Amino acid sequence: MSTVPQGGPSLPQERRVVTEIPGPKSREMFARKQAAVPQGIGTTLPVFVTHAGGGVVVDADGNSLIDFGSGIAVTSVGNAAPRVVERVRKQVADFTHTCFMVTPYESYVEVCEKLNELTPGDHEKRTFLLNSGAEAVENAVKVARHATGRQAVVVFDHGYHGRTLLTMSLTAKSLPYKHRFGPFAPEVYRVPLAYPFRWPTGPENCAEEAAAQAIDQITKQIGAENVAAVVIEPIAGEGGFIEPAKGFLPRIAEFCRENGIVFIADEVQTGFSRTGDLFACEDEGIVPDIIVTAKGIAGGLPLSAVTGRAELLDKVHVGGLGGTYGGNPLACEAALGVLETIEADDLTGKARHIGEVMLPRLRAIAGKSPVIGDVRGRGAMIAIELVVPGTKDPHPTAAGEIAKRCHAEGLLVLTAGTYGNVLRFLPPLVMPDHLLEEGLVILEKAISEV
Repeated sequence: MSTVPQGGPSLPQERRVVTEIPGPKSREMFARKQAAVPQGIGTTLPVFVTHAGGGVVVDADGNSLIDFGSGIAVTSVGNAAPRVVERVRKQVADFTHTCFMVTPYESYVEVCEKLNELTPGDHEKRTFLLNSGAEAVENAVKVARHATGRQAVVVFDHGYHGRTLLTMSLTAKSLPYKHRFGPFAPEVYRVPLAYPFRWPTGPENCAEEAAAQAIDQITKQIGAENVAAVVIEPIAGEGGFIEPAKGFLPRIAEFCRENGIVFIADEVQTGFSRTGDLFACEDEGIVPDIIVTAKGIAGGLPLSAVTGRAELLDKVHVGGLGGTYGGNPLACEAALGVLETIEADDLTGKARHIGEVMLPRLRAIAGKSPVIGDVRGRGAMIAIELVVPGTKDPHPTAAGEIAKRCHAEGLLVLTAGTYGNVLRFLPPLVMPDHLLEEGLVILEKAISEV
C-alpha cells in the first residue's frame, strides 16, 4: 500500500520546517521555471507545492507551511476539500467538456440557480458562467452598456479588476498591472474612494466627503446620463484591503438608482463567506444590479459568474454572451461542492471567528509597533498597513521584509496595496485555531524585528 500523503484536510495540520525555505528541490524547480516561463510571471514564495489542505501547504522538500494566502482567496473551503474532490472525481469520469452553448448540462444550470438564490436581493435574476474574475467583470460591463445604451464606466481609486485590456483600464495601479500595456480602453473614468486611513480630513468625514466628491465628478465631468455602470469592490483587494468608510457604498448605490446607472459589485475576492457574510456588500445592505464572483467560487477550479437583474441580462441578444470553456462541468461540480461545504460547515461563521481572533491580536501588536499605521478588515480578509514610524508615509520596504521573515519561518503571507506597503491575510476558512495562533506568533516576531 502506498504511503504517499494525499492533500486535503487529512494532511497533518502542523507547521514543519525541515530545510531552509525555499529548499533544494524547490530551488531546482525554480531554476526550471526561470528557463521555461516568462519573467513577467512573478512568484511570491518560490516553494513548489506537492500537497495542500486545511491550513497548510506542503512543498517538494517536505516543509509544511501555514497558509495565510489561500491562493489569493481561492481555496477558502480548503485545498482538496472532500465535497469538491468527490464531485469533480465523478464528473471527470463522466465527461470533461461539451461546451454549454453546444450541448448543455445540468450542473451549469444548478450553479446559476444557486447564485440567483444566494446573492443579495429578492428580485428575479439571471446568471451566466465564465472562467476568470477579469472575464466576468468585462462581461458585466458589456451587459450594462448593452442594457443602458450608454458607454461611460466609473471606477474608483485603488481599485483592481483584472489584466485584460478593459479590466486593466478599470484598474487603478499602473505598476505592475498597466505599465507599458497601453493604450487602454476609452470611456473609463476614475473617482475617489473613501479610504479612511488616508482621508485628508480624517476618517469621521471620509464617507460623506468622498461620496460627494465622486458624485460631483461624475455629474460635472462625465454626465450621469452618459454612465452605463459604476464598478466597485466592496472591499478593495489588491489596492490594500481598503474597507470604504461606512455610508459611502450606500450613497453611491443610491446615486446609481436615481440616475439609471448599473451598480456592479466586484466580489471576486470578497465573495463566498470570505468577509463573514456570504457576500461583502451584505454588510451595509447593498443590493447590486449585477454582482461579479470568481476566486472562492470553485475551490481552485477556473470559474466565475455574472449574476444580475433579469431585465438587464435578458436584454442581450442570443450569442452575445458566452465562451468555449465558461461553466466547464468540472468547475461547476466543484462550485456545487464549495456551496455545500460553506453551508454544512458554517464557513461564514468560521470567517467571523477568524476575524474575532486576528483583529484584536493585530491591534495589540500595532499598539507596540509604530511601523503599523492601520489594522483593518472583516472576517478572514484582514490587513495591516505599514508606515514610516511617526508618519503616514507608506513603508513598502517594511512590508517586504516582514513577509520575507514570515516565509523563512514557514508562514505564507501576501503583500498588497497601491503603495506596496500592506500585508494581507487570507487564511482558509477551515484554518485550525492552533495554526492561526502559531501564525500570529510568527508574524508578531517578524514585525518586532523590523
